[in-house]
Amino acid sequence: MCGIAGIRRFDGTPVSREVLAEMAKRLHHRGPDDSGFWADGPIGFAHTRLSIIDLAGSPQPMAGASGTTQIAFNGEILNYRQLRGELTYPFRTNGDTEVLLALYEQHGPSAVARLRGQFAYAVHDAKTGETHLFRDRLGILPLYYYSDAEMFAFASEIKALLPAIGAAEVDHESLHDYLAHRSVPAPHTLVRGVQKVPQGHHLVVSADGRVRTEPYWELPRESEIRKVTPEEAVRLVDEALTASVRDALVADVPVGAYLSGGVDSSLITALVARERGDAELHTFSAGFGDPRVDEIHHAEKVAKLVGSRHHNVIVTADDFRDSWAKLSWHRDAPLSEPADVAVFRLAELARRDVKVVLSGEGSDELFGGYPKYRFAQATRFAGVAPSFALRRLEKALPASKARLGIALRAIAEPSYAERMRGWFAPFTVSERAELLGGPATRSVLAPYENGRGDALRRMLYADSHTWLADNLLERGDRMSMAASLELRPPFLDHRVAELAFSLPSNVKVRGGTTKWVVKEVARQHLPADIVDRPKSGFKVPLDAWFRDGLRDMAYDLLTGPTSFVGKTFDRAAVRALLDDHSSGDRNEQPRIWTLLSLEVWHQTLSW
Repeated sequence: MCGIAGIRRFDGTPVSREVLAEMAKRLHHRGPDDSGFWADGPIGFAHTRLSIIDLAGSPQPMAGASGTTQIAFNGEILNYRQLRGELTYPFRTNGDTEVLLALYEQHGPSAVARLRGQFAYAVHDAKTGETHLFRDRLGILPLYYYSDAEMFAFASEIKALLPAIGAAEVDHESLHDYLAHRSVPAPHTLVRGVQKVPQGHHLVVSADGRVRTEPYWELPRESEIRKVTPEEAVRLVDEALTASVRDALVADVPVGAYLSGGVDSSLITALVARERGDAELHTFSAGFGDPRVDEIHHAEKVAKLVGSRHHNVIVTADDFRDSWAKLSWHRDAPLSEPADVAVFRLAELARRDVKVVLSGEGSDELFGGYPKYRFAQATRFAGVAPSFALRRLEKALPASKARLGIALRAIAEPSYAERMRGWFAPFTVSERAELLGGPATRSVLAPYENGRGDALRRMLYADSHTWLADNLLERGDRMSMAASLELRPPFLDHRVAELAFSLPSNVKVRGGTTKWVVKEVARQHLPADIVDRPKSGFKVPLDAWFRDGLRDMAYDLLTGPTSFVGKTFDRAAVRALLDDHSSGDRNEQPRIWTLLSLEVWHQTLSW
């Protein structure tokens, strides 16, 4: 991957190269191999490069052959060789960046529809006076921007915008979104005035300073569902995923794979091993020294099966204490889940041997892998149940019944949208209002409430646009880039995503089995005990750590006199959460984590 940034001034003032250099400095971890700048009066681009393809060539920002276009590109165009062969163009390099320029010069902004891969890039067109920004279809790579009457600025990460826009402020309306999602869905962020380019969108800055965004791609609608047998669905997914893995191996540097031992990463690893044949394959997994949650032995079994050279890392409470602030700076947001720290340690481990790693991210949100998807219909119709009774039952549950408690909290929510996101929400709608002194004034889930088909499709559609894009993929990008490692998720090839949403729901959740079609594909490549074992996820034993090694830190940060959380939220309610957890009466780890992450993040930025 790389880091990109740029400024366009509307008042005619020349762009400062010093400011561009400072923006690039804050993106150095994304591209430690090289950096470059381009400025022409009131517009300028900056770029930092992690070399993956055409290692010695393709410096950026890059000018087009016409002399009227400039590009700053982050990502990998996996079909760039095919596209290059279709173009008549005086190529000077062997990389994918110049292919992007050639496509733009010959076909204009609509050329983005021909790309396969993961990307975020900016093109300035001197002939039209327009600046174009593009973000890949599923939102694998990030792209942020700021706009006012005087200028427009963009960057791969929020921190790189600050030299251009000055001091930042917390967007308090987005705090409601954060407490509901553990992240802030696009186009909003926690920093006032800074927005995300949504996944699958094209942004245009006109010569007179107007900014507009428009989608260039969307997932298939209900009318596009295929009539296929379950057996046909398995064959189609197997073929699409095999092709995606083959494309994801395009690189001029070593490529490895994350291997948790779960079905998704195990399937990707098995397909990679098959494609590479006798070539050495490095695989990587993380554990916590806790037999209740560790999956290392499952990962080692798969590694032995495919013949990979396997590496493990053990994550401890000290890793959380020592790296929390650093990783909050990298993420530009609160660490949404404890697994963020583990993912970073995993990326550090992988970077010793490879520069690119494949992962199983995205399978759950496309094919229905979470336990909650079994209850999709209940989520739709649960409004008829008495909420007060469900909440009373949830509060009476022991800590060992945490999953049932999550289901009860979600089903008890007052609206379909709230029930839909309640499965992942640390705080209910009433708890958020209590903490922040009033209800939210906007609904980020409103676009996903109607017109997307049955209840399961609607849940998957909402999760792919919020939980996946703004939490999991944001985490994957930031934690891998913090270690200067490129992450590629083959499940999120847009062809696989389009296939997933064109399949009927009954091949995703079938007979009570979640992610049925993926498991049937995996059964053709892996032993049954790997495919059929219960889903575990990337669990971290924070419930115990918050009663022991991290207890005092939690109280100090959340209830101390200078605490942002303590001053912004209801302090008594925050202390009650800590007390309930410390007593062992309830497991409040998800809510404590959410507030602690917000506090640590706030301390890392220069406000």
